Amino acid sequence: MNAPEGSQVNESQKVNILMVDDQPAKLLSYEAILAGLDANLIKARSGREGLELLLKHDVAVVLLDVSMPEINGFEMADMMRQHPRFQKTAILFISAVRMSDVDRIKGYQSGAVDYISVPVVPEVLRAKVAVFAELHRKSRELEHLNRELEERVEQRTFELRESEGQARERADLLELASEAILVRDLAGEVQYWNAGAEALYGWERHQVLGKPAHQVLETEFPVDAASIESALINEGRWHGNLIQQTRDGHEVIVASRQVLKKEAGSILEINRDITAQTRAEEALRRTEKLAAMGRVAGIIAHEINNPLEAITNAFYLLRNHPSLDEEARYYAQLGEEELARVCHITKQTLGFYRESQHPVDVSIAGLLDEVLQLQMRQLQLTRIALDKKYFSNGTVRGFPVELRQVFFNLIGNAIQAMPEGGRLRIRMGDRWNEAVGRTDLVISVCDTGTGVRPEHAKHLFEPFFTTKSSKGTGLGLWISKGIIQKYDGTIQFRSIPFKGGNITAFRVTLPGAAPTAQVIAGTDHSTADEIVRVALGQT
Repeated sequence: MNAPEGSQVNESQKVNILMVDDQPAKLLSYEAILAGLDANLIKARSGREGLELLLKHDVAVVLLDVSMPEINGFEMADMMRQHPRFQKTAILFISAVRMSDVDRIKGYQSGAVDYISVPVVPEVLRAKVAVFAELHRKSRELEHLNRELEERVEQRTFELRESEGQARERADLLELASEAILVRDLAGEVQYWNAGAEALYGWERHQVLGKPAHQVLETEFPVDAASIESALINEGRWHGNLIQQTRDGHEVIVASRQVLKKEAGSILEINRDITAQTRAEEALRRTEKLAAMGRVAGIIAHEINNPLEAITNAFYLLRNHPSLDEEARYYAQLGEEELARVCHITKQTLGFYRESQHPVDVSIAGLLDEVLQLQMRQLQLTRIALDKKYFSNGTVRGFPVELRQVFFNLIGNAIQAMPEGGRLRIRMGDRWNEAVGRTDLVISVCDTGTGVRPEHAKHLFEPFFTTKSSKGTGLGLWISKGIIQKYDGTIQFRSIPFKGGNITAFRVTLPGAAPTAQVIAGTDHSTADEIVRVALGQT
């Protein structure tokens, strides 16, 4: 066990970090890297020794070698998760060998929060361990404060019954508490409502006294409300997180501790606002998810870069081959452009990528036609009727590769949503944006496919979210939205039931298009009014 000398952190406040590895040299290196964290570093040379030390210490983070004799890292993680005390302990797997996706999934199922590959980058290891150590330290402090507060409130409540003077004194203390403290009778009606509750929820005391507390707050319980009441009656207390509404309609998440006072026939409830903490934890989980995406992207780029380069060279030689006629040259050039798009997608997935060339004038009409030409065979195979109308040349200044990717995603998704056939309708036209005084280009892609469920709508543009089961990566719409936002544009969608089926429409708005009124292409026989409504995004 090691702790740095001259530490400014009180010894009782230090967290314990358990390092488990069967190689002493690695343990020494981890000890040197983490020496500046003001933590107690505990070393174990086997999984069995690590489990024994876990039972003796309150451990914040476990650095766990995957490959160990007798009990390997995955087995030790499984054992930890089976013990109630260690179910939320952060586990960082360290692997000296290249991990397959199956191994990574197995590790996450075992309870890992991250992987670190050897050779270890000291700054990365130190930063990740520091985050989880600090979270544990704060959680421990909060638990201690909660216990102290509960004990104080119970003590004050008991003393209230002793004398009226003491009751006033204790009530003043409750008023000073920052937590929302309320007392309700067994029917749920509010008997006491402190200043902390007024500050958190927005209702003044006289507005809620005598009213059902959880009806006023529109409380969403994690379990059935009857189960909570049963726990209070049988065990005398209950704790958990509740979702409630403030007076101005904002949603808050509170950590609630409730105690039944049988003598008084009332329930003491202490609610602490953890909305910001919960959102921060969710942001951390999203960051970890995006970090995982970056690692996967790196693997993909490494594996496909060499064959992509070879194929690109082959297309370059093929493009000017004397045996090709004009039509074949066109398709060879189209294939080469699509290959360039694949390379571009790979670089975008790696993140922080920007095209090196300068923006050019891009005809959205021509770009849409190219995408439709590539998808024509799929349209024919699935018996999808194409209905397109352009009301503008649709010229914008930008990068054709990434814009083509956006519409390839949208049109490809629409086709996949109609496996039994349907109608694909594409409209493009100019629209005057009165708010900023400019002409915007509006492109809509509508399909009569399976539609988007309401519960999926708010997640549609999130990374990794997909409605295609194992067929989708969940990155297409997320990347498309990022590209359109780079142009200061917007991408919106709407899905509604219609005549026994569904109509789903995605609308892309790009700013600064040069206005035109000429219809340059079309394959439908819709009425003029309908065309205008679709082009303007009104249907």
